[in-house]
Amino acid sequence: MKKRMLLWIAGLLFSASVLFAQNVPVGVVVAFKKGNSQELDRYLGDKVDLVIQNRSLAADKQTAKGMMNSFFADNKVNGFNVNHEGKRDESSFVIGTLMTANGNFRVNCFFRRVQNRYLIYQIRIDKTNE
Repeated sequence: MKKRMLLWIAGLLFSASVLFAQNVPVGVVVAFKKGNSQELDRYLGDKVDLVIQNRSLAADKQTAKGMMNSFFADNKVNGFNVNHEGKRDESSFVIGTLMTANGNFRVNCFFRRVQNRYLIYQIRIDKTNE
């Protein structure tokens, strides 16, 4: 009985640590899966560095949303897979593959913690050769 209770408590603590360690908002992954700039807008910081296929732009939130909307309009999204994510101090990142009608793109999305929320401060999208 003691072993069962100990295992149950250990499982509960592990589940809680995994839940609280998540620093990439799930909504960002969903927004990329849908190709939805409206959903992505909720996670954009006031200033966002965009690098889309070697075109770089330091943009405010509205301009970044418009650029992402344009990208999604030009590249119909079929799906998004998270390849890697991580955290360091007050920042985190997600690297994934965006599958579109025009081929696959590697997406690097970087977050900074602002008032207990992780907001996007950089998005980099590059065409892959797959």
